[in-house]
Amino acid sequence: MDTMQKRLYKSRDGNTIDGVCRGMAIYFKMDPTVMRLIWAAGLIFALPISITAYILCALIIPREPSADES
Repeated sequence: MDTMQKRLYKSRDGNTIDGVCRGMAIYFKMDPTVMRLIWAAGLIFALPISITAYILCALIIPREPSADES
């Protein structure tokens, strides 16, 4: 039985800013570009909330463990 839990991490590779969008895209099994477009739409329609949410995610979500740390 596989007891591996799905974890949300910021991505270490392919980052545009801090890896938040790519990490969330991997978690939700979607294209990172789509996730970035969702964040961009949030910036257009809800600027203060979207920026605050991104900063909080960047601070709270842990960085993906590297291969030598696992």
